[in-house]
Amino acid sequence: MTVFWAGRAWLDGRVADDVRVRCDEAGRVAAVEAGVGPEDGDRRLPGVVYPGGVNAHSHAFHRLLRGRTHDGGGSFWTWRELMYREAARLTPESYQRIATAVYAEMVAAGWTSVAEFHYVHHQPDGTRYAEPHAMELALARAARAAGIRLTLLDTCYLSSGFGAPLTERQARFGDGSAEAWLERLAALRTRVAQEYPPGEVSVGAALHSVRAVPVQALDVAAAGIAAFGAAMPLHVHLSEQPAENEACLAETGFTPTELLAEHGLLGPRLSAVHATHLTRTDIELLGAASATIVMCPSTEADLGDGIGPAHALRAAGATIALGSDQHVLLDPLVEARMLEQGERLASGRRGRFSPAELVAAMTIGGAASTGLEVGEIRVGAFCDLIAIDPDSLRTAGSEDAQLVMSATSADVLEVVVGGVTRVANGVHAVLGPLSGVARTLASVAR
Repeated sequence: MTVFWAGRAWLDGRVADDVRVRCDEAGRVAAVEAGVGPEDGDRRLPGVVYPGGVNAHSHAFHRLLRGRTHDGGGSFWTWRELMYREAARLTPESYQRIATAVYAEMVAAGWTSVAEFHYVHHQPDGTRYAEPHAMELALARAARAAGIRLTLLDTCYLSSGFGAPLTERQARFGDGSAEAWLERLAALRTRVAQEYPPGEVSVGAALHSVRAVPVQALDVAAAGIAAFGAAMPLHVHLSEQPAENEACLAETGFTPTELLAEHGLLGPRLSAVHATHLTRTDIELLGAASATIVMCPSTEADLGDGIGPAHALRAAGATIALGSDQHVLLDPLVEARMLEQGERLASGRRGRFSPAELVAAMTIGGAASTGLEVGEIRVGAFCDLIAIDPDSLRTAGSEDAQLVMSATSADVLEVVVGGVTRVANGVHAVLGPLSGVARTLASVAR
């Protein structure tokens, strides 16, 4: 059993003094005390300790596009062409190497859990690997090496757009039918449960988007997902681009949100990613369903997607979570801050999300999205902690409870996942100095 002590720590939505956190052998918090001094043998954490960030939306291989897509302007759709090029050259071996580096970068930044929205399932021509879960298991091994908690969202991707067949470049994403996807998903869940402890790697489901899952397949997918039980998370890209909405209305007569509602896919298990271009009815439907909305502010800004109605969605009853998506940056603190800054730019008003609400989006919002007991320093939750420097050039003079408005990942001094220190002082416990991780990312991007 490990005991951590912090002079200041985030408990129940505020910063408390002199906090001891006892972590059991399963990596969960066994006891929390505030207002107590350290004891012999306690592991003293520096700075102000917060719960680890929960990254509710990641495409690990998109990290290869960072700083490489900006010449000549372009659009989301031209960006997507470059993404297809990178997807085409992935192998299980290269993807494990890439994802290990990306997940290590996440951990160092303060993300201690990640939901990986994964659709590169098969060989480039669409045939299966001899090991049918080769790509998925590569991601699981990468997460274990990096020391991050992984929710692997196995994605249904069947169409290039409202019933049109997959293109040659999309062939490796598809399973042919919703039934075949569900069969592979069930086998993957069994395999992961056999090989990984609960909470270390878990499997959820995703529908890539309403344009990528034909209408006739939505009912099959909905029934199959329901059969996995209420705890099974379901994610979907939703209304990221106006063109998606226009095509959906033309094809079905519904907005993407309305189409999901028609097929029984709205509910507390659902995480809608982006949700940028919504009607008032869409917002009401998502709020009434108690859905989680995963905002990815750095990606939405990078791609010119727009600013989603996060404040209105929260007011309607939705939970707000955060994701890094294509990893323009990997920084939970900046991602949270950009959520509020986007709201300020869109509304002309400050304080749309308080600092405490931004911390919640960074932590317990992601917990709602993944179904994991993370994002809080409380008994029963996994002992995932980040220690933030309150005295750096960026944070000096900030109130401890408002560090989310001034700190960056450069101020993360130590990261604990499951009661084990994974990164401290720029060194990963398994992978060594983070400069080595950077060299890996540079080499595979070329």
